[in-house]
Amino acid sequence: MVTIAFLLIAAFFLLSEHWAHTLGALPFLLLLACPLLHMFMHGGHSSHGGHGSHARHKAAEPGTQDRTTHHKGA
Repeated sequence: MVTIAFLLIAAFFLLSEHWAHTLGALPFLLLLACPLLHMFMHGGHSSHGGHGSHARHKAAEPGTQDRTTHHKGA
């Protein structure tokens, strides 16, 4: 806990003294975030299983019924 508090205080003073440098790095940090977002939001490329697997997960279109029958409470 003490180490985390020390690091937060050090980060505050570092950012407050070098704010102009920090703002200059923001576009690069945004570009670096793109690969990370791709990996975490898409789950990587290993879980895709090929391009043909997307057809199985397609939701039914409105107005169409599936093959199961739905009965109201007996």
